[in-house]
Amino acid sequence: MQKYLVKFVFICFYCASLTVSLVHANSKIYTLGAGDVLKITVFNQTDLSGEYILSGSGNISLNLIGSIKAIDLTLPELKQKIIDGLQPDYLLNPRVSIEVLNYGPFYIMGEIKRPQSYAYVDGMSYRKAVAIAGGYTYRAKKDYVMVIRVNDNTKEELKLKMDDKVMPGDVIRVDERFF
Repeated sequence: MQKYLVKFVFICFYCASLTVSLVHANSKIYTLGAGDVLKITVFNQTDLSGEYILSGSGNISLNLIGSIKAIDLTLPELKQKIIDGLQPDYLLNPRVSIEVLNYGPFYIMGEIKRPQSYAYVDGMSYRKAVAIAGGYTYRAKKDYVMVIRVNDNTKEELKLKMDDKVMPGDVIRVDERFF
């Protein structure tokens, strides 16, 4: 009986590790964009900790360090920039944590009832984004959307399925059908 229990536990851990690695491989790494609200904590340094909004140019301004270009950086990259700015002149071994409190909005236009910008919600599909925007007009193509990703340097429109995930800063266009 114990032999089967050990095999069962081993199989469970193996399957769990496969699941985690698949989820990690399929996830997109978020890069910071204008309008993101960050909570930066430098442990035991209340004067350096606080909430920061990325400006339109993608900068944040921290005490002691000054302005840091944060746009298109991942959270670990920004964390390392802050640590490099604080060490060794101001702190010997700074411990920094960063979390995104609010992401930049997404924008939706075209054949929907209320085209405008909306607050991004993690894990939202394009179908839900259309629902938040009041739904389709009677002329809308309902099987796909055209999207420009904010972190795509080519700024090409992508044809995406309705169940794909919205990213902060996406510019979504719902096309008009002809018949």
